[in-house]
Amino acid sequence: MSVLEDVYRVPVKFSEIDSMTRAWHGSYVKYFEDGRENFGRHYPGIGYADIVRSGIYAPVVDLHVKYYGPLELNDIAVIRTRYVYHPGARLDFSYEVTRERDGLLCAKGTTTQLFIDPQQQLMTDIPDYYLAWQERWGAKE
Repeated sequence: MSVLEDVYRVPVKFSEIDSMTRAWHGSYVKYFEDGRENFGRHYPGIGYADIVRSGIYAPVVDLHVKYYGPLELNDIAVIRTRYVYHPGARLDFSYEVTRERDGLLCAKGTTTQLFIDPQQQLMTDIPDYYLAWQERWGAKE
């Protein structure tokens, strides 16, 4: 299986910091989202627009974050998003957020998304567009 990874850089904005002038812990969830969105642009066929066009949704059902070091206002957060293959109708990603100026590891995390059909029912079969994406990018074991 190919390693599918994307690196995205984003400045830490004033709206993302807390009273200690550090990136608020909840901002890291947004950084993960930014990473997933950019991953979808880097590996076409699995981006948010592709998912919506299919009529199938993929909400996040599990999220884990472990914090290691701070990001501060105007730091550049480097978000490394990696696709993690699991069999079945699910999307899994792992993340590392580092501080660009010195490479400090700030956070690691994972997300799991499950597929929901247009009737809002959990899907157990892998959607066709996702199978095609896996084949195109060598994303299966």
